[in-house]
Amino acid sequence: MSKYKEIKGFKVQTLASDTVASAVSGGSWASGGSLNLGRSGLGGAGIQTAAIAFGGYNSSSKGETEQYNGSSWTEVGDLSTARYLIGGTGTTTAALACGGNPSTGKTELWDNSSWTESGDLNTSRMALGVAGTTTAGIAFAGNAPGGNTVNAETFDGSSWTEVANINSARDNVAGTGIQTAALLIGGTTPPGDSVKALVEQWDGSSWTEIADLNTARRSLSSGGTTSSALAFGGNANGALTESWNGSAWTEVADLATPRGALAGGSQASNNTSNIAFGGSPNVTSTEQWDAPSVFTQINLGQVYYNSGSNAFKVTQQSTPAGTWASGGNLTVAKGSAAGAGTQTAGIFMGGRASPPPNAVLNETELYNGTSWTEVNNLNTGRYSLSGANSGSQTATLAFGGYDTAILAITESWDGTNWTEVNDLNTAGSSGSGFGTQPAAIFTGGDNRSYNKTESWDGTSWTETTDLNTARAQMAGFGLATAGLICGGDLYPVTSPTRLSVQTELWNGSSWTEVNDLNTGRRRIGNGGFGTQTSGLTAGGYTTTYVANTESWNGTSWTEQTEIQTRDNTTGIGSGANSGLIAGGGTSPGAMSNATEEWVVPEENQTITVS
Repeated sequence: MSKYKEIKGFKVQTLASDTVASAVSGGSWASGGSLNLGRSGLGGAGIQTAAIAFGGYNSSSKGETEQYNGSSWTEVGDLSTARYLIGGTGTTTAALACGGNPSTGKTELWDNSSWTESGDLNTSRMALGVAGTTTAGIAFAGNAPGGNTVNAETFDGSSWTEVANINSARDNVAGTGIQTAALLIGGTTPPGDSVKALVEQWDGSSWTEIADLNTARRSLSSGGTTSSALAFGGNANGALTESWNGSAWTEVADLATPRGALAGGSQASNNTSNIAFGGSPNVTSTEQWDAPSVFTQINLGQVYYNSGSNAFKVTQQSTPAGTWASGGNLTVAKGSAAGAGTQTAGIFMGGRASPPPNAVLNETELYNGTSWTEVNNLNTGRYSLSGANSGSQTATLAFGGYDTAILAITESWDGTNWTEVNDLNTAGSSGSGFGTQPAAIFTGGDNRSYNKTESWDGTSWTETTDLNTARAQMAGFGLATAGLICGGDLYPVTSPTRLSVQTELWNGSSWTEVNDLNTGRRRIGNGGFGTQTSGLTAGGYTTTYVANTESWNGTSWTEQTEIQTRDNTTGIGSGANSGLIAGGGTSPGAMSNATEEWVVPEENQTITVS
């Protein structure tokens, strides 16, 4: 049987120093054949070697259709109705075109020889997103006669049916995937056509906000699946390309020709092959994206020797080695608070302060990567509360907690104000919360048998499967369909220790115990951030305040550089490579205002493969 042994001291090189790593770490765009008609706002479908372009704008609305064979474009039959800012999906022989400007709900189907009109969208719109096929499609977002819309509709080959709305109304979006598993990427929202980095994922029944793009943009294109996709171009003349691996976006090689309002390969099967064509201003060029298939397999981690194949191998999950750096101080020293967002756009809410000891707070603070600013307060001040920590600085939840009693109150944040919404079924404090504003989980905690789990659907809480190990004061992070909790204060208290090392994963319906923390502790509070496959937790309490930091790679925990000694901290971040820890207790009755930012240097984010 093969044995894997860790090789101590093996050099892990940077991209700049290793040609093998740079050859497989990403991908690049190469020139393809030019469109016969340069245009913007066109629709597109297909793959890199068999694509179709239709509609668009070049001095006027266009109905022209062209097919691509991997090297050149050929003009074929026109759309029945010329239009631009049109939605498209499908293949070069079976494509769907819907919506467009002039604002319309018109739908047309391509059968490899001509376009045929089919049932109209229920909501006429332009600048929409579309995914799927001609017999199983989905259209979402866009600009309707009344403004940006939240409507989503599915197509069965002849007619459209309204389904659950997206969370954030917007237009000029990109869409990719299939009818039951799609991504909605970027776009603009009112007022003032604010450009967004927001990404939402469709699971066949509801939309969930997931990790944002690194760079906000509009009028971009995309292709791939919900677990492996590419987003490219955008804005007036953007060239940025980002790769999606199912949990995070990574910037990769730019387009050679910057462009917005372009089209691409909606049926690309992953982030290793795609096509971009057309765009503003009346671009004719085509670019083809290629990345080695090993790009999706290379992960950060330790290097091992496999005696069976006589080869070096790498772990299949990330174990980043980073350091803590000082960030801007909170305006008030406090702990036992909740948080959400990213290292450069975080939100911190509630908590308790000193002096005076244990003063209950309702303050909300926003972080811009440098400093904290107070904004509108929670309606109900409290500490030991939880939140939707994968939410954003403009959309999250705060729930449960304690003031003079254990609370069931839930509040929703819209970027400006907190609004009370439906309460938890069972009041709780010192539990663990994760997820987003429209889809969150609250589990464990005081007054809840220490094991109850409730699920938030955007409107109300529903009791669901209990934890395997009852506890409070644990850390948690992730999404409502893929979350994690760890550590905590066991209940009932066990001898000789009350400190939990257990980690449990949530799959949207049940909990599974996996590998333990290296150091059991309680009062971790909300001191964690990340995803189910890439996260970090820091601080806590054993018999004293501790500084332990551990990173999670989807399989196991690894000890990392220590944080300042404290408990009941608040974690904010989207993955184990980037986040912050703020506030917390440093001794009985004393709180910290410190912010520490987790930084993973490039040499620890890229490894050599041979």
